[in-house]
Amino acid sequence: MSEEKSAVPAWEQRFRAARVSLPDWAEDAPARALYVSNATGTYEVYAWDRATGTHRQVTDRPNGTTDAELSPDGDSVWWFDDHDGDEFGVWRRQPFAGGPDEEAVPGLAPSYSAGLALGRDGTVVVGRSTDEDGTTLHLRRPGAAEAVEIYRHDEYGGVGDLSYDSTLLAIDHTEHGDAMHSAIRVVRLSGGAGGAGVKTVETVETVAELDEVTGRDEPRGVACLGFAPVEGDTRLLVAHQRTGRWEPMIWDVATGAETALPLRDEQGRELPGDVSAQWRPGAEALLVEHEYEARSELFSYSLADGRLTRLDTPRGTVGGATARPDGTVEYLWSSAAEPSAVRSTAGTVVLRAPGAVPPGSVPVEDVWVDGPGGRVHALVQRPAGAGGGPFPTVFEIHGGPTHHDSDSFAAGPAAWLDHGFAVVRVNYRGSTGYGQAWTDALRERVGLIELEDIAAVREWAVASSLADPRRLVLTGGSWGGYLTLLGLGVQPESWALGVAAVPVADYPTAYADEMEALKSLDRTLFGGTPEEVPERFTASSPLTYVEQVRVPVYISAGVNDPRCPIRQIENYVERLEQLGKPHEVYRYDAGHGSLVVEERIKQLRLEIDFVRRHLNAQPDAQPDARPDGLGGDRGPA
Repeated sequence: MSEEKSAVPAWEQRFRAARVSLPDWAEDAPARALYVSNATGTYEVYAWDRATGTHRQVTDRPNGTTDAELSPDGDSVWWFDDHDGDEFGVWRRQPFAGGPDEEAVPGLAPSYSAGLALGRDGTVVVGRSTDEDGTTLHLRRPGAAEAVEIYRHDEYGGVGDLSYDSTLLAIDHTEHGDAMHSAIRVVRLSGGAGGAGVKTVETVETVAELDEVTGRDEPRGVACLGFAPVEGDTRLLVAHQRTGRWEPMIWDVATGAETALPLRDEQGRELPGDVSAQWRPGAEALLVEHEYEARSELFSYSLADGRLTRLDTPRGTVGGATARPDGTVEYLWSSAAEPSAVRSTAGTVVLRAPGAVPPGSVPVEDVWVDGPGGRVHALVQRPAGAGGGPFPTVFEIHGGPTHHDSDSFAAGPAAWLDHGFAVVRVNYRGSTGYGQAWTDALRERVGLIELEDIAAVREWAVASSLADPRRLVLTGGSWGGYLTLLGLGVQPESWALGVAAVPVADYPTAYADEMEALKSLDRTLFGGTPEEVPERFTASSPLTYVEQVRVPVYISAGVNDPRCPIRQIENYVERLEQLGKPHEVYRYDAGHGSLVVEERIKQLRLEIDFVRRHLNAQPDAQPDARPDGLGGDRGPA
């Protein structure tokens, strides 16, 4: 290693090291693949010809690109073109081998994406979402000059999947008004282009409906996982919550027959936790993805005899998997201690990013704490070689809220560990992976429910001598940033500092400005709009409690963010200023986060610097007396 490289802190090396996503391959040309990498310093889309071993950068934009799909024949790359991270744009298309970009579906105005389906015969279905039109789906047949609208609804929905012969379309929708539990409608598409200069004629006929919400006391969600990849096959793989967790089943939309999948391991035990699946090529078996207690594993399921066979994956998290035509399975794997890699069940590394492998980090410990709504699962990391504590501790709160922290590699937590902090991540009520009841529990007491669980884990962390109560930092991004600001006001004596990235800060104003998909989710969470249930929005808004904030606050915000818009953050900052509360704000020219590596490093450097300065300023702090790195030479100046 050169002298220059060795001077780069390990935490920065983790961010700068090139990464690759799980490659997606063309259905009818499996040697052609697509992936996302930050090899240039910005996350962009790459085409990979596996037959020749050549890699080509497809997109090159200042703020990066991640949303892309391959056409089934592998001839073209579709990618979503928004403006500086605002998620509002159009689909563009580029030849796989390279060439100029063109607007993929001319005539469709910019919008938020609500899905895309590319048929093997050239049929295209584009999903759009706007504040004015709600959700609209548009179909363009091969040879047609324009796309025709085939679906419209005020509530949020999206493209599920096209059948193998492009005659059936599955639509995931929330027409019933419950954005946390979607329904499925399958329609038959018939018609086509009427010839040159003649308007396209298209008939859309509903074939089947699967709705587990309307008219039910306990709503259950269903979601499309994909049609069987066989000509004329009308079987749709579906995820459902009928048993209080996510499980797959097969639904024949032509006959209405539903086939349950009794997923039991080789010892006859039912798999706990959430289970998803995808078709293997030929549709005679499924690739099963099992998620339980912040970790995941893979199985193969034979439809002929119901046999479930575990695939050999290390303990950690599978961040995506795909079954190849040759029978192998490729998957993206990592753990908190080991960086991600694209592996194969054949025992090889499928795709390795160029350059050095990033430094590893510290394994996680599982902690279960009794909370007011049940046992709360937390993932804990202690700084390497720093003794037994108590440590300055970062509570890094995940976003979502329908998401969860897992035993997977993340450069952010690893950076805090390098600086001598313990890191605690809490899968509070609202998180996925612990059953539907746990996820649905935050309704109507939004934010406050999650903070109760975080408080229970905080109490454990202090009582166990993991965390120094004088040096507890509450931090997070997106929903985690929201919970940070809310926690500083609702639990003012619990935290020494708050660091919030792209947060909700003023909930009623956030609702007014955010993208339609999130408006729909908020109406579900709160039971109405700010006009209909103002007391709920007020009770859950950080701005309501800003006068009770007692500690310095750091906020970062993307000026083009459609999810946590800038105006509502400025309202909160203005109130901090009026009250004379210590705070710092960093605004950057992007959306809900950044795809530029140096920008991510800059943001974390500013956060670490803020925390070090303010923790060291406390009268009782003795940073040089403990091996925690506070006030020392490690990390940014």
